[in-house]
This record gives sequence, C-alpha cells and structure tokens, in this order.
Amino acid sequence: MGTYEKIQEAVGFIRGRTDFTPEVGIVLGSGLGPLAEEVEKVAEIPYGEIPHFPLSTAPGHAGRLVLGTLEGKRVLVYQGRVHYYEGYSLEEVVFPVRVGFFLGARTFLLTSAAGGLNPRFHAGGIMLHLDYLNPSGVNPLRGKNDERLGPRFPVMFGAYDPELIELARRVARRQDLHLFEGVYAWFLGPSFASRAELKMLRDLGADAIGMSTVPEVIALRHLGVRVLGLSTITDMAVPEREHHATEEEVLEVARRTGPVFRRFVRGILAEL
Repeated sequence: MGTYEKIQEAVGFIRGRTDFTPEVGIVLGSGLGPLAEEVEKVAEIPYGEIPHFPLSTAPGHAGRLVLGTLEGKRVLVYQGRVHYYEGYSLEEVVFPVRVGFFLGARTFLLTSAAGGLNPRFHAGGIMLHLDYLNPSGVNPLRGKNDERLGPRFPVMFGAYDPELIELARRVARRQDLHLFEGVYAWFLGPSFASRAELKMLRDLGADAIGMSTVPEVIALRHLGVRVLGLSTITDMAVPEREHHATEEEVLEVARRTGPVFRRFVRGILAEL
C-alpha cells in the first residue's frame, strides 16, 4: 500500500468517528500537551487506534489526536509527535500532519522545545521561527514523488508563512510578550549535540536547535500548507558552558513556560 492510500485509510477511520472538519492543525511539542485539554472536544482518538499512525514514545508526548474548537477555530491538535530518533522513517514522522491536511487543515502551528544558541536568548523564552537549517542530509520527500502530495521540487523560500509571522508579532506585542526570533536547526538526536556541533550550527546562523519540526515543515510546504513555527527555549545550548541541561530540566522549563505559551497560541488562533 502506498503512502497516499495509507493516508486515505487513516482519514477514513477518523471520519468514521466524526465528520468534524478542522481548519487549523496544532502540533504540541515536549511539555506543551496541556493545551489540548483547553479544546472544546468533539473527538479524542489515541494514535494507536488510527491505521498507520506512528506511536509517540518520547517523554511529554501523550499520543492523542484531539478534534474540537479553540478560540472559535476548528482545530486538530496533535498531543505529542514522533521523532526520527525514535526509529521511525521520515515518511512515518510526517504521516500525521499529512493526514491532517486531508482532513481539511490548511494552516498549521508547529510547536516544540528547543535549545537556545543565540546568546541573547534565555531559557523560558519563546522563539518565532523565521527559517530553518537542515544539516542532517535527510529529507521526508526523498524517493518517488506522488503528485497528489505535491510537486517534485517544492520551493522552501518562505517556508514559514510571512503573514502568520506578522500576526504572531502583533499578538506578542498585544500580550506584552518579548518574543525571540530566529532560525531553527534540526538535529537528529537522540544524543545532544557536541560542543563542536553547537559551534558549527551557531556559525551557520542557527539561533536554536531541536530534534523535530523541520520534517513536518517540509512535508506541509510540499502540500501547500501555511506554517507557523514556535519553540519554547527550554535551555541554553551554549558550548562554552560546563553544564548541559538534562531531559528532566528541559521538560520542567517547558512546563513552567506552558501557561504563557498557551496564552500566546490562543491569541494567535483568535486572530486567524
């Protein structure tokens, strides 16, 4: 069975549970899952019940698909995502957001936890993605192209939608939120980057580093979807420091920042 057929089978299963058609997809990264509890739910489906859906194994990722309304918008919320480091293929990693597109979502908010590379950042802040770096050498579009999913050579200029970026800036000003902005670098993981790798990425122009998001951006832009990227800066990935944040410390910062982050996302939704 091909990718497109698997997507349609998953869509058919979800349609069997609800005829709800979302307009916005929201992927919740590490520690950000509680936003799903604020949705006026129409349906909630564990990933394990959906045909071909990969299962989240990372800490802080519940693995549920939530459909309903939030700030007056019809939303499809991914309470957790899967990562390449979990052993999945990139086709599996981007499968959930592709399903979201065929359910009806044409705008996606991708959230994540990230390490700050820019010395002007600090842990607990929020970064608006302006662009991305993919030094990994892998791409979710590798292989035979299916025109039903997009063109063979999609352009990645403006990968993050300029109008959505301006909207996020307006909401941040209204909420008196100091918003960091910059380039997100995708690091495969699961090991954290070495000092030399952090220096290299900083020299290449990266402002933050994380283990997700970029494959989803590429797959969604392939489909022609509008994308906004936001990261909680959970730690400072500074090679000159002696201490590197642990997994537990990263999740704790994401948890503490959660209320501010959720208010920001809700503000953006209200303005869409």
